[in-house]
Amino acid sequence: MDRTKPMWPEEALPQCRDLHGSLSIDDRNWHQLKGRWERRSAELLSAALVQLLSQGDRSEVQALTEQALGWINGALKDPGCPHH
Repeated sequence: MDRTKPMWPEEALPQCRDLHGSLSIDDRNWHQLKGRWERRSAELLSAALVQLLSQGDRSEVQALTEQALGWINGALKDPGCPHH
């Protein structure tokens, strides 16, 4: 592969960042979505993709992907709010 050419299309990283921003669970919808495996895994996978396209650390990409897989396969679940 020619290392002088960008690995990804120029628009890929901004698009991934936008997607991650759309999928991220924030403080306004945390209680509603924190237990939804689909949302948690999508948020984590989009974060992994942003890291990958940003030439982030391989272990960070792997950790985010493995955490997403934990939500997908049911190994991870919302522990509930400790204050309730």
